[in-house]
Amino acid sequence: MASARQHVDLRDHGLTTVPAEVWRAPGLRSLALGRNPGLAIPEEIGALTTLEALYLDESGHEAVPESIGHLARLRILDLGHNALTSLPDAIGRVGALEVLYLSANRFTELPSQVRPLRSLTYLGATDNRIAELPPWIGELDALVELRLHRNRLTGLPDAIGALRRLRELHLRDNRIAAMPEAVGDLRDLRHLELRNNALTEVPATLGALQRLRVLDLRQNRLAALPESLGGLPALEKLDLRWNRFLDPPLVAQHLQARGCVVLV
Repeated sequence: MASARQHVDLRDHGLTTVPAEVWRAPGLRSLALGRNPGLAIPEEIGALTTLEALYLDESGHEAVPESIGHLARLRILDLGHNALTSLPDAIGRVGALEVLYLSANRFTELPSQVRPLRSLTYLGATDNRIAELPPWIGELDALVELRLHRNRLTGLPDAIGALRRLRELHLRDNRIAAMPEAVGDLRDLRHLELRNNALTEVPATLGALQRLRVLDLRQNRLAALPESLGGLPALEKLDLRWNRFLDPPLVAQHLQARGCVVLV
């Protein structure tokens, strides 16, 4: 029974208040309260100090209690698909946090309260209104996956190159007109998604991404590629569709010759 209480799943229950059973569950490690529109999250949530995962998604929340800063063991926090415009300052004290979902809210900038979260390996802030990334993004150097598609980004700071552990960078459906040369410093990157932006060129430094497997450049304004891309040894797929190429660029032909799938 004790082990069963380690996870409480109350999603889709039509709740407006948190049931008393939650406060009586000793050693609770995971609590799912998502998909309950109108549910009020009380300050008492901070008393669940054994929590490692908390799901508050798809419930229309406009704010998160400051007491969330007391959840020192929390590793996963899902705040996606709500109506948030900001985060409480206390969230910066949740130093164990590894996975943070902020997608489909109303953020116009990446909240500064994320900056101290140096243990983050996954950050998802898709489907917001974020127009630029702050230079401090490079301080989140444990990140393995960063998802920022469907925002209003026009570019990236040079500090992006400090994310040396990053393996996936998803930036589709933005307004990015140029990529910084520092992207070539992401030496562990495996997947780079830039579909549906405003790129007229990509930096030659992309050729330094020796572990890159997938490069998605669909729906941009490209008419040429740097020769350096032809030397990407791990590239398995290069997608160039819906650009301005009349014929496959020479670089693409070299990649095809060694077995890379190239779509033009």
